[in-house]
Amino acid sequence: MTHPARIVRPRRSVLYMPGSKARALEKARSLPADSLILDLEDAVGPSDKAAAREMVARTVREGGFGHREVAVRINGLDTEWGAADLEAAAAAGPDAILVPKVGAPEDLLEVERRMTAAGAPESCAIWAMMETPQGVLAAERIAAATPRLACFVLGTNDLVKELGAEHVPGREPLLTALGMCLLAARAHGLACVDGVYNAYLDEEGLRAECLQGRRMGFDGKTLIHPAQLAVANELFAPSAEDLALARRQVEAYEQALAEGKGLAVVDGRIVENLHVETARALLAKAEAIARMQQG
Repeated sequence: MTHPARIVRPRRSVLYMPGSKARALEKARSLPADSLILDLEDAVGPSDKAAAREMVARTVREGGFGHREVAVRINGLDTEWGAADLEAAAAAGPDAILVPKVGAPEDLLEVERRMTAAGAPESCAIWAMMETPQGVLAAERIAAATPRLACFVLGTNDLVKELGAEHVPGREPLLTALGMCLLAARAHGLACVDGVYNAYLDEEGLRAECLQGRRMGFDGKTLIHPAQLAVANELFAPSAEDLALARRQVEAYEQALAEGKGLAVVDGRIVENLHVETARALLAKAEAIARMQQG
């Protein structure tokens, strides 16, 4: 079996959808999102938790999401809803179960044990919300906790609250935490998705934050509104110029190898094996996006 953590797929746009809204769940099947998070936690009030759990589980079983990856965010196991959420989600078999406020590897090991007991398919991955100081400081150990773990999802609103920080352009107060989680994810072959941008009608601000996240190395961005999808899909996808340069780098390097050389020159810049690996990864991402959109 190829473990879910090792499957390479685009996660440019990861959209939260409220698990208590039937119309939103139906609409999710047609939105141009790479991934969807059907949310049982923050988006659902206490009086609606049980009904939302049943509706989300039924929605997952019904399917019809096409190429879209579907994750279910449960309530924490330390809440009165978490255990039932996890059991229902595991039995429904989404692509992933998103665990909030992960603080230690043991949190994920307990989730994994309960998933297995509830009959979760092997293809159902674990995603971990990284949104507390404890979680960030334990990020490397969490990333190595279980082979089921596929993705870190940054919870930047909670991090700002826990740090006593402020939301500011450029996110200077969060850069240390973002970098630590990204380093841990990459060290263990995990995907890593950036936190949300709250001003969902502020396209300029969203573009700036997506560009920052892409430059840092994030795979994509979590989103709170469908209006944000186009920007995230654009900025976390390779541009035509990026792809043209990547193809030229690969071609020049292969030609250099055929001539017995160890490097090539493209546009006045040295191209070595490490640059070619990056170029090939970019081309593979573009191909994966194209396949997904065709499907």
